[in-house]
Amino acid sequence: MEGGFTSKSVVFVLFSMSIFLQCLSTSFSAQVQIFHGGKKQACNPYEGKWVYDESYPLFDSSKCPSIRKEFDCFKYGRPDRQYLKYRWQPNGCNIPRFDGGDFLRRMKGKKIVFVGDSVSQNHWNSLFCLLHEAAGESKITTLTNNSTTTVTFEEYGVSIIVFLSHYLVDIENEKIGRVLNLDSLKDGATWKEADVVIFNTWLWWYRRGPQQPWDYIEDNGKISKDMDRMIAFRKALTTWANWVNTDVDHSKTKVFFQGISPMHYNGREWNEAGVTNCSNETTPLSGSIYPGGEPLASKVLKEVLTTNTSPSKPVHLLDITNLSQLRKDGHPSKYNGFHGMDCTHWCVAGVLDTWNHLLYVELLQGI
Repeated sequence: MEGGFTSKSVVFVLFSMSIFLQCLSTSFSAQVQIFHGGKKQACNPYEGKWVYDESYPLFDSSKCPSIRKEFDCFKYGRPDRQYLKYRWQPNGCNIPRFDGGDFLRRMKGKKIVFVGDSVSQNHWNSLFCLLHEAAGESKITTLTNNSTTTVTFEEYGVSIIVFLSHYLVDIENEKIGRVLNLDSLKDGATWKEADVVIFNTWLWWYRRGPQQPWDYIEDNGKISKDMDRMIAFRKALTTWANWVNTDVDHSKTKVFFQGISPMHYNGREWNEAGVTNCSNETTPLSGSIYPGGEPLASKVLKEVLTTNTSPSKPVHLLDITNLSQLRKDGHPSKYNGFHGMDCTHWCVAGVLDTWNHLLYVELLQGI
């Protein structure tokens, strides 16, 4: 029929959509060339399983001089130690062991910046402890200023910096109150000075009530009391991606986005109906696939990266979502400085050391 869909048209559209969705699922499953044992191997380091390894953990958390009390499970009484003994094993290849000394030498004179919410602070804290273990007696200086903490390993001139930004886009103080502006990203002028920058946002997008740090939300010049939070998340990511394309010098700065960090409050997701937190979890899930599937936020993030970034100005996804979903045992639970149930953040040492291990593997490709 003229102007309508024929059965062949419908089949073509459905086929095209399936191909597009397959592309979304694979675009950021990075195939990297791994040099290990003198051999070159191609693999996706984010697909694999957790294996027990007696040589782990990579550092002793009791000897790390600065771990935030939210993340210091050992100090606050976690009795089990098995959760520290798991190593991520990619399918089909081996990745080089994390080498903090090599990391410091390769990154000599450079700035590594984490930008995001408290999960970014968690991620940064793990890297600090890993590098402190390797640095030995090297002098370390710490500078805290407003929303930023900088630690510098003086012998190497390596600075690791964490910049607290819950949404990446700006919260502006206006006459009507605090406005979350989905189109504004003023702090980018600071971030783009990094040699390596790792972004993250998700944890705060569904905060409401007293914990919500804004009163209104602005989208394309229109201010409203609220809007669909997933749509707002997508719009903020798009603003960020456009900034990466236009303002970041990719010949100087390598850009990463940390995948969505999972929480473990719903046992139905790992086939334990009735479980409402991670308090009794002491071992990872077996296998490679999380029963609860990929979070919608992770799919949105990958869509934005697919449609709003380009190979000439790449953003490298640290695709840690699935491997972290398998680690229901890796959270502080009640063993933290606040004594509340925390199945959102991660123990240091623990799962986050693998995030940094995979960051190291990614950096080995280009530094």
